[in-house]
Amino acid sequence: MGTTTSAAAAPAADDTPLADVLVPWFRAHARDLPWRRPGTTPWGVLVSEIMLQQTPVARVEEPWRAWLERWPRPSAMAAAPAADVLRAWGKLGYPRRALRLHAAAQAIAADHDDVVPTDVDTLESLPGIGTYTARAVAAFAHGQRVPVVDTNVRRVVARAVHGRAGAGPAASRDLADVEALLPGARVTSAASDAADVTLAAPLAAPRDEDAATMSAALMELGATVCVARGPRCGGCPVVRLCAWQRLGRPAWDGPVPKAQTWAGTDRQVRGRLLDVLRGAPGPVTAEALEKAWLTDPAQRSRCLDSLLVDGLVEQLADGRFALPGEAGDVG
Repeated sequence: MGTTTSAAAAPAADDTPLADVLVPWFRAHARDLPWRRPGTTPWGVLVSEIMLQQTPVARVEEPWRAWLERWPRPSAMAAAPAADVLRAWGKLGYPRRALRLHAAAQAIAADHDDVVPTDVDTLESLPGIGTYTARAVAAFAHGQRVPVVDTNVRRVVARAVHGRAGAGPAASRDLADVEALLPGARVTSAASDAADVTLAAPLAAPRDEDAATMSAALMELGATVCVARGPRCGGCPVVRLCAWQRLGRPAWDGPVPKAQTWAGTDRQVRGRLLDVLRGAPGPVTAEALEKAWLTDPAQRSRCLDSLLVDGLVEQLADGRFALPGEAGDVG
């Protein structure tokens, strides 16, 4: 457990706005991800944001390309059976995301003329679209000036602005902290308890896309440089502005999250059961599902029940099991 030095003891801060450094850095050094390229539609951005939830970028790139080729518009996916969507989801994990995306596509096609909405409130009204995703789509697809906060962004703000090694639990102030960093805002540390640093000041004729780029830059910095373990401070573009550096990089004294396991978990068992159903041309018997997990029959039954509750699997009148919408295949 480290002892955190008080912000008042920190050396004087450089008052350069973080955006003045991070926006040019991002434009020069950001990863070349397909959903960031010119010409990507708002629908493509929405698909990427759903796929990237709790899934590494490397696992998303190829499925994303395949999905956009198969379903280039919300209406195309909306017309597809849910079973096809789940099969296409493959090994991305957390398959309920696929059903949520399918439901969102149906709502966009039916209620919004096949156009992904631009404002956060309307995006949040779509099935399965939460606050983070709505803000990410508004910023990255439509260039709006809205704060976008994920784990990486919270960690960058905790270090660079507040001088803490880690962000701790999500808090209501997170959005305000990030909004203060976006170009166009005049907010000083007194308003957000940072260490005598101007968080953001207007760039010359600030544009909404500058703010959207800043949101992406904060995320990119946290994902590639200001990482949770072993931050690469030597290559950080804002190291001279960082409150954590000025305080001597005090150690984290908060709770340390436990590493997630996979082998033997309910997530693995659910995945095995879904693999059987995705690989079959139609409904399968209970015996076929039993073979998917012989280690613990009680765990297998519990996981099958949870898949039924989540709407990822249906049980047919004849006792067989199927992906959603395949009941018509009963012969």
